[in-house]
Amino acid sequence: MSATAAQSARPSPLAPSLATQVGELARRSIVRILRQPALIAPGLILPLFMLAVNSDGLSAATKIRGFPTHDYFTFALAIAFMQSAVFATTVGGTDLAEDIRTGFMNRLSLTPMRGSALLVGQLGGVVALTLFQSVVFVLVGVAGGADLKAGVGGAAVLILLSVVTAAGFGAIGLVAALRTASGEAVQGQGLLFFILLFFSSMSLPRHLIETDWFRTVATYNPLSYLVEGMRSLIITGWDAKALALGFGFAAAILAAALAYAAALLGGRIQRT
Repeated sequence: MSATAAQSARPSPLAPSLATQVGELARRSIVRILRQPALIAPGLILPLFMLAVNSDGLSAATKIRGFPTHDYFTFALAIAFMQSAVFATTVGGTDLAEDIRTGFMNRLSLTPMRGSALLVGQLGGVVALTLFQSVVFVLVGVAGGADLKAGVGGAAVLILLSVVTAAGFGAIGLVAALRTASGEAVQGQGLLFFILLFFSSMSLPRHLIETDWFRTVATYNPLSYLVEGMRSLIITGWDAKALALGFGFAAAILAAALAYAAALLGGRIQRT
């Protein structure tokens, strides 16, 4: 290991605490996002636009025998939360890719800043933005007549699940940034997850999907369980199985992506 890598791996006794480092980097991440409306608008406007279009265009689906609700707006509300979470891939990785491209990462490696603080702090902007967007979606849902079966507590859990899910996708964005050092590559990876979202139970419950291959793909698609966990709080109420699967997959994605990002970050620090 190089001297630079060793310095980054061992925090100096005079270095700020890990919490302080995370806090400062999270603040920086939030400020950078606030200065870039192009990162904020898509995750807020597009999900609301799609919610309005789908609620009108797919309302006939509620007439299908066994459909869980008579109001497609209520059914589609969870999609807005999920689309916002997928946008976090771009939000989480674009700024890190820019830091690598401009050499900020190289300069940071010469400080006592810990790698874990860098990664977690970088997700601070993702968490803050998703929290704001999720609150907006809840308010829009209530204003639009959606009846949140799990009540006020369920709305809080829905926001929490959205934040954990977004953090997971944001961590995937960090992986893409560390692998490619390209904001365009990060955005391209985000597009792939949007495509994968369309092959989930986003638009129709899995048990009502008649096409065998599509139902099979949706069943093995982790995004289906994230959507269903969010949707359960809106339509069903407190569904322990759906919530366990939703939080389980969200936490697994977050943990795996952060572990991979940490390994990539160590290699990048050593190269510098």
